[in-house]
Amino acid sequence: MTEPQTTDDRDVVDVLVADHSAVEALFVELETRQGAPEHRRHLVDVVIAELVRHSVAEEAYVYPIARKALPDGDEIADREIAEHAEAERTMKELESADPTGSRFDELLAHLTRTIRHHVREEENELFPRLRAATAREELVDVAAKVEAVKEIGPTRPHPGTPDHPPANRLLAPGIGLVDRLRDALSGRPTSVDELREQKQR
Repeated sequence: MTEPQTTDDRDVVDVLVADHSAVEALFVELETRQGAPEHRRHLVDVVIAELVRHSVAEEAYVYPIARKALPDGDEIADREIAEHAEAERTMKELESADPTGSRFDELLAHLTRTIRHHVREEENELFPRLRAATAREELVDVAAKVEAVKEIGPTRPHPGTPDHPPANRLLAPGIGLVDRLRDALSGRPTSVDELREQKQR
């Protein structure tokens, strides 16, 4: 029987796949169209926060490894970043959409399709190649960096901000601080745990 992995021995692929699974569970819940509009709004807020943190972490630490380790790494990284940019524009519009309106559902459906396509590409193509071309120690080290930047990075979409190191690494903490202040003041949930806490109040 395989022992479950601890946080310390997970590599960056493990971390990112776990993120993908968490977002997919939220998408599935949203697709059931159950719950009050306010609950759907909060679910979407959590999806957006999760996706933004994930994207910022990939752009800061994962795609640079792809550029270095894979012969077509520049092409792959540029494609993935372009997909992030498209998703971020959709999230920006979705952030202010009325959850009772048809535009909300249209934007959510578009975001869901875009992210699922992106996830399939990463999990079937990029991640296996990264593991094959990169030392496990480096992937474990990058996992810690990804987790750290997700703790301090943005929680809201910011189209137009830098998506390449070093600028994105330098700006992420400051933008993240402002986002977390806005989230706290508005009561916007940014994680499943916060969503559960709100429902229990």
